Formats: sequence, structure tokens, C-alpha cells
Amino acid sequence: MKKQIARILLLISVIAGSCIEKAAAQAPNIIFIIGDDISWDDIGAYGNNKIKTPNLDKLAKDGLRFTNMYLTASSCSPSRSSILTGRYPHNTGAAELHSPLPAHLKYFPELLKQQGYFSALVGKWHEGPNTRRAYDTLLVDRKANGEGGELQWNNLLKARPKDKPFFFWLAPFDAHRPWSAKTDGPQHNPETDIAVPPTLVDTKETRQDLAFYYNEISQLDQYVGELRQELERQGIADNTLIIFTADNGRPFPGSKTRLYDAGVKTPFIVSWPAGIKAGQVCESLISSIDIAPTLLEVAGVKPAETVQGTSFATLFKSPEKAFRKYVFAEHNWHDYAAYERSVRSKDFLYIMNKRPEWDNGGPIDANQSPSAKALKAAKASGGLTVLQNDALLKPRPAEEFFDNQKDPLQTKNEVGNKAYAAQVNELRRMLKQWQDETGDTEPANLTPDWYDRETGEPTASKDKRGEMPGAARKADHIHLKGPF
Repeated sequence: MKKQIARILLLISVIAGSCIEKAAAQAPNIIFIIGDDISWDDIGAYGNNKIKTPNLDKLAKDGLRFTNMYLTASSCSPSRSSILTGRYPHNTGAAELHSPLPAHLKYFPELLKQQGYFSALVGKWHEGPNTRRAYDTLLVDRKANGEGGELQWNNLLKARPKDKPFFFWLAPFDAHRPWSAKTDGPQHNPETDIAVPPTLVDTKETRQDLAFYYNEISQLDQYVGELRQELERQGIADNTLIIFTADNGRPFPGSKTRLYDAGVKTPFIVSWPAGIKAGQVCESLISSIDIAPTLLEVAGVKPAETVQGTSFATLFKSPEKAFRKYVFAEHNWHDYAAYERSVRSKDFLYIMNKRPEWDNGGPIDANQSPSAKALKAAKASGGLTVLQNDALLKPRPAEEFFDNQKDPLQTKNEVGNKAYAAQVNELRRMLKQWQDETGDTEPANLTPDWYDRETGEPTASKDKRGEMPGAARKADHIHLKGPF
């Protein structure tokens, strides 16, 4: 009897294993490229006619370009952790910069790996040691996006197991500060090849700063082109889904760590010849927590119950369909103490700031940059515009409300305008509902500033942590999704 049971169990495991192998063999390869500190409008395909990104522009032409993809944070590791888990930052237990993800959560590459995918990460990895289990191969190296970085990507493609579909999380360091001394790919002339964002002053120093930034994006663009060439050489391009996106806005004042579109709106390009018609644009409102369930659905894998996002895979076939009504984002500690929350619809943006006494000039690498110093010098002599002055504004409004259609740069705060009273109240209500349902909390003892906001020098509080938002309600164990 025991032998019969053993044979039955063995047969079941063999059948289950063969089913997984068969399903995996038919599933697409997935390459997820996440640039570092790159704004949505610093790509040619998104309207920047100065920057040289021919390969990303071709990727968009060959696939589907999303124009309303929003991150849950404009801060590196919280944003990436949110994507990795399909959860809001305060629901990950890692809402602040450089906080590790807990072991009890599921990471979507881990689920792909369990269903027969070969899973690998190359480049930047700072979501915590527990996430190592999500990858068969982990190549963490600053050179992954420096000299010879493209060889890492293509060597991985060549060395991968050929009997499995693969998932690659490619995390280049471009375009994070400090800038590389030398970059591959096209170079940019500070005088002629730069579009100065309206949040910065147009000076020689700012233009040179932006030229270095552009050069790093063009270097990444070149790597994308070489990667696609290798896919073609191997004959696997048709059934390989490539995504290009970024973790937060450009590392300049007025962008990184901000909850305006300049901080949380992100480029999102998907190319998949076997599954997506070329030359399409999707204007649907989408949150980055929706990426995990989407890729899992495409791979035929059921999302974990911990995922708060919703799959938008149907938009690959029907990009004209509506999706979300609301997207939410948060700004927590990133070098400096902060507590801001936002909700955005297609038409309006509402921001709540519980620490309005502080400015928001960005993290230390942004607010001590040549562009920031030029901004501060210009302020001293007077004449800054509203957007230029915003990064230096102190105190800040406790509430902000913008009409995204009439004011796409989000310049004029309409929170006190009675003509928008109904819309303001609606988004206030949605934000509160989201916070209540997902377990967001406002700690009294937030992590303090680690650096002086003006000089950038370390403070006496450096390396000291406060209470994580959501910790008091154990939000990392709450799976409710909030308004959709």
C-alpha cells in the first residue's frame, strides 16, 4: 500500500513538473529595464527633441508607449520595492530609502522563478538581502552600467539556460549622480543640446550638469540597442517582452522626491512583437504597483494575495481602454525628514503635507548639485519663477490642488479656489480612504534629517531612524488595495 501511494505521489509530481515546464516553455521571456533617476520627459519618444535616445525611441515605435504611468514614490529603493512587491511603500515595511524588504512578502520575480523561469538581476540592488531568493543569478556591480556594462547584459543572455524562459531585472546606475567621467554613446553639447526644465535656472553650470545627465541616459540607450541586437541574433526577439521605465524623476531640484508629475510620472515603454502591436500609445492611468500582477498574468502565474496592484495586461491588446481612476504616492524620509501623500486622477492632483515647515529641494545629491547652487544664487539676486522657487519654498502649503488639464506643469495651487471645492473634497476623501484601508500612519517620531538642508553637512542625527510609516498598524501585513 505504501509503495502504491509513493508511486502515485511520484506520478503526480512528474505530471505537475511537466505541466510547469510546458507552461514555462510557452511563456514569454521578460526583460525589465529600470533606469536610475530618469524623468519621463527626458526621452526623445516623450517629446524631448534635444536628448539623443534613438534606441529607446525605436523601442517605443516598435511597441506600446504609456503616457500616464505613475510611481508610488519618487525615491529609489521605496519605488523599486513597491514595484517588486506590487504594494504601496508603507505596505512594504520599507517606505524609507535604504530600508530592506521583510522576508514574509512575496516578490514577483520569485513567483516567476517558482514557475520555471530563470530569474536574474544585474546592476543596482538595494531592496534588502531577503530579495536575493528571487533570483537564480545576482550580479551586483557598479560596472553593470559603466565601462563594459553592456557585456554583462549580453553575456547573461548568452549564458542563460536555453531550456527555460527568463526574467531579467536590469538595473543600470545611469543616470544617478555622481556622473561617470566617461560615457559610451552620443555626447551632448551644453550650449545647443539641452532643454532646461522650468524648475531650474538657465545658467552655464545648469546646462553642463544637464549635459552630463543626458550623456548617461544616452549611454543607457546604447546598451538597450545592443541588447536588442543580441536578442535578434539569438532568434528570441519576437517572444521577449521588454519594458523600459525608471524609479523616480531626474536628480535635480524640483523633480526627485517630489509628488508632482516631475517626480512620480515615469516613462514606460513595452515592446513584445508576439503580443503587442507596434506603434501604439496608451493614455490610461496606471500605478507602478500594477506592474507585478501584469507581468505575472502575461507569464501565466497567479499573483500572491499580498499584491495590491491590478493587472493591466488587457491594455496590451486594447490600449484605448480606461483603467484606473486614481493613483497614489507618498514621500517619506530620503536623506531628509518628510511626510507627504498624494492622489491623482486624470484631471486633478491633490497633495497633503503633514510637515509643511520644511522645504523640499530634493535629496542631498540634488540639493547640493551645481544646478541647485545656481538656483540658490539666482534666488539671492531675485527673479525666480514660481516653479524655480518651489524647491526652496519654506514653509510649504499644507495642501495643494492642481488642475492637470489647464495647468500641466502644476504651477498654480487651486486648493482655496471655490470653483474646485467639490473636486478638492473628492480627492481629500479618496486619500483618507486609501490611508485608512491600507494602514498608513503618521509617526510622531519620523526619521530626522541626516544632513543640513543648506550646507549638506551631516547632522547629529545621522544614521538614526525613527518609526516607519504604517508600522503602528502593521501595514506590511495589510493587503487591502484602497480606491481604484
